[in-house]
Amino acid sequence: MSNRLGLRDRKKEATRQAISNVATRLFVERGFDAVSVADIADEAQVARKTVFNYFPRKEDLVFDREDEVRALVRDALVDRDGRSPVGTFQALMRALVESQHPLFRITERPIHFWRMVSASTVLTARARELQVTLADDLAGMLADGVGRPHADPEARLAATMLMATLVVAYGEALAAFRENRKPEAAFLGVVDRGFTGVDAALAGTPYV
Repeated sequence: MSNRLGLRDRKKEATRQAISNVATRLFVERGFDAVSVADIADEAQVARKTVFNYFPRKEDLVFDREDEVRALVRDALVDRDGRSPVGTFQALMRALVESQHPLFRITERPIHFWRMVSASTVLTARARELQVTLADDLAGMLADGVGRPHADPEARLAATMLMATLVVAYGEALAAFRENRKPEAAFLGVVDRGFTGVDAALAGTPYV
């Protein structure tokens, strides 16, 4: 039974990824507003209803990795081996950049992706909404790590500063790539300064 369930889950994930890949390609080629869910379903050879089963909103086809981000952070914070919550998060982000994890790998593909996002008011709004949501979720995870309520202002301050640092660093990495500079160095340069600010702001709290 467990093997059958495992196979079913793998097939579902493969279908979801295939739909996402098709959607991203079409959006980049034609623009988000010019591509319908029916176009995506036809190209992916699935029913329109199947697309909505995996992605309730059209925007979800573009931003489909936030759950992966949450899982990476949650797992790191659970298994932090005595390191502070903020220090654990910072170490994880540096490791992802240095290992060129797909979330932070800077190539022509993310350049085209973010150009497509910036051309759509719907996607730009959704990107900002996700930044706020991820910061809220991070604040909750940081607070859990020290046994404080999710609304703890110090957790919210830490999470907001950490997320803002990553957004600025990622933008600088994209700019560096376009200018034939080293994107990883640009990313880490901003990250180091931002994380230093977080450490200073949260000094004396259990988060650092």
